[in-house]
Amino acid sequence: MKRTAIAAAVLVVVSGGCATMGGGGGWESLLDPQLSAFDRVGQANWRVEDGAAVANRGVGYLVTKKDYGDFELRAEFWADAGANSGIFLRCADRVKITAANCYEVNIWDQRPEPKYGTGAIVDVAAVNPMPKAGGRWNTYVITAKGDHLTVTLNGQRTVDVRHAKHARGPIVLQQAQGVVKDSGDAIKFRKLEVRPL
Repeated sequence: MKRTAIAAAVLVVVSGGCATMGGGGGWESLLDPQLSAFDRVGQANWRVEDGAAVANRGVGYLVTKKDYGDFELRAEFWADAGANSGIFLRCADRVKITAANCYEVNIWDQRPEPKYGTGAIVDVAAVNPMPKAGGRWNTYVITAKGDHLTVTLNGQRTVDVRHAKHARGPIVLQQAQGVVKDSGDAIKFRKLEVRPL
C-alpha cells in the first residue's frame, strides 16, 4: 500500500515537472525526428540534425498538416548571417506559399529592403531599425488573435499591428535563397511550439 502511494506521488511530481519543462499549458510541439507534423513543399533539403530542423540548400517549405487560426507560437532558431528564411502564418494556399497569401514573419538580415527584413511581417508591418539574428540562437514569440498580430524577437517587440487579410491556415517554415545564391547558409529550428487561443 505504501509503495503504491509513493509511486503515485512520484508520478504526480514527475508529470508536473514534465508539463512545465515539456511545454504543458496547452502547448503542442511541432518538431520531432521525422518532422511528422509537416508536409514538404519545394526542393529544400530539410532534415533533422541534433534535434533541430535544418535546411541550407534549395527553396522549399515545411507546412503544418493542421491549420491554425488564433494562436501563440514560440520558436527558437539559428540563422547563418546570409540565411533567408521566415515563419509563414495563416497561409491561404498550402502549395503556393507567398507573402501575399500568408503572413510572413521574416528571418533575413541581408534583405535588400531591410524594413521588411528580420522581425517584420513582410508587406504588413515594417521594422526600423531592423534587428539582426544571424550567427546565434534567437527566440520568436508570435501571437495571432483575430486581426491582432504581435511579434517579439529576443524579448523586443518588433510588430504590433491590426490586419485582417488572413484568418486561418497552416504554419510554414521557409528555406529560400539569400543574396548569395547557393551560399549554404543554414536555418535551424530547435523548438517550435504552438498554443491555440
